[in-house]
Amino acid sequence: MVGAGPYGLSIAAHAAAAGLDLKVFGRPMDSWRSHMPPGMLLKSEPWASHLSDPAGAFGLDAYAAAHGLSARHGEPIGVAEFAAYGLWFAERAVPAVDERLVRSLRPVPGGFRATTEDGEEVRARTVALAVGVLPFVDLPGALRPLGTDGALASHSSHHGDLTRFRGQDVTVVGGGQAALETAALLAEQGTRTRVLTRAGQLCWNDLPPALDRPWWRRARSPLSGLGQGWRNWSYAQLPGAFRLLPAERRTRISATALGPAGAWWVRSRVESGVEVLTGHEIVRAEPAGGRVRLEVAGPGGTLRLRTDHVLAATGFTASSARLAPLDPEIRAALHTLGDGSPATGPGFESSCPGLFLAGLVTASAFGPSMRFVYGASYTADRLVRGVRRRLRRGGPVRVPGPAVGAEAGAVGPGAIVVGSGAVGSGAIEVGAAGARAAGTGAAGADDGRSPAGAGAAG
Repeated sequence: MVGAGPYGLSIAAHAAAAGLDLKVFGRPMDSWRSHMPPGMLLKSEPWASHLSDPAGAFGLDAYAAAHGLSARHGEPIGVAEFAAYGLWFAERAVPAVDERLVRSLRPVPGGFRATTEDGEEVRARTVALAVGVLPFVDLPGALRPLGTDGALASHSSHHGDLTRFRGQDVTVVGGGQAALETAALLAEQGTRTRVLTRAGQLCWNDLPPALDRPWWRRARSPLSGLGQGWRNWSYAQLPGAFRLLPAERRTRISATALGPAGAWWVRSRVESGVEVLTGHEIVRAEPAGGRVRLEVAGPGGTLRLRTDHVLAATGFTASSARLAPLDPEIRAALHTLGDGSPATGPGFESSCPGLFLAGLVTASAFGPSMRFVYGASYTADRLVRGVRRRLRRGGPVRVPGPAVGAEAGAVGPGAIVVGSGAVGSGAIEVGAAGARAAGTGAAGADDGRSPAGAGAAG
C-alpha cells in the first residue's frame, strides 16, 4: 500500500481484523497534515466522517469524547483535528505502518513486487491501491505558459501554508468549496483575493436540518452522509446498486453529481472580503515582470488583470494513466470506463487480478460517495471480502493486455500473469496518503477533493 489516508487506514483495519498478513506503507494522514493550510474545516458532518473498523469502536465520536472535543451535528470539524483523529485511529486499529513510500509496483510470478524509496523489495499476493486525489490534479490549460515550478501558478492542494501569499494579489480559479474556503483564508490573512468562476453564480449549501425532524420531513427529504434528498441518499447508501447502472450513466453522474458549492459557514467570509467574478474564464495567461498578466473572458467582454499568483482550485480527473506507483505497462493494460477511470468488479478488484483499487478512482464505478470519507466504510468491507476471495481462488490468472515483462512468466504477448504463489498469504495495501503526491487535497468534496469538502476521498 502506498500511503495511509482515510481509505487506506480503513481498509487496513478491516484486513487486520480478517487475519490477513498485512503490510501498510506510507505516512499516516500525510496529505491532511501537509497539504491543507491551518484553519481549514471539514465540509462534511462529523457523523459522516468516521474512518471504518469492523467493530465501529474507533469513530470520530469516540476520538472526540476521549479528547474533550465537540463532534456535534452542524458544527464543522477542523482539518487539523481530523488529521489527529486519523493518527489516533491508526495507532488503535491498524498494525504498525511502515512510513516509507512505495516507488514502484509490478506483477511477478505469484503476485506483486513493491519497491520502497530506499530500494527494498516486498512481495505479496494481493495489493490494495488507494492513491487519493493528488495524482489526478487538474490545472486549466490556459495556465501552462506560467510554468510548472509553482512560482506563478499552482493547484490549491499543493499548499499546506498560505502565508507566502500574505500582502500579495492572488487570483483563485474555481467555484467550489476548495476555491471559496481558500479565498476566505487568503483574504483573512491580508491577501488581496479574487475568485474567477465560469458559473453564472455561486452555489451555497444550506445549514443542515436537525437530526430529530418529524418523520414526515425525514421521509420527504432524508439526510445522508452526502446531503439531503433521496438522490443523495441513494448515492450514499447504495454504491453497490449504483455499480449496476449502465457505464455511460455512471460516468456522467460521477462527473456532475454534487457539483461545486460552498459550505454555509464560509459564505459570509467570502462575501465580506473576496472579490468574486462569476461568468468569467481565463483565456490567456503569461508572465509579466515577475507577475502574471491575465486575459479573462466574461459577460462584458475581455477583462485584463495583473496578479501575483494564480491558484487553481479546479478539481481532479481520475484516470488509470495517473495511477502511480503502478508499472506503466500495468496502467496501460487496465480495463477502463469511458472517462478513463479503471473498471472494477463488485469487490473493487481491477482487471488485473489481485490488484484492488479504492477512493476517488472508483467513483465512476461505485458513485459519488467514493469522493468522500463517507465511502470508506463500504469500500473497506467489500474490498477485504474481495481480497479474501482472490486468496482462496489461487492459481495463475491471465489478463488481456500488453506483456508486462519476463518476470510475468512465459505466457506470450497480451497477458499479465498474477495469482497464487509462495509469497505469503496477505496483502500489501497501497493507499490514500500515498507516495508524496498521493492522498487527499486541501479542498472541497464537491470538486472531488478532501477536507474542505463534504468528506473527501482519502
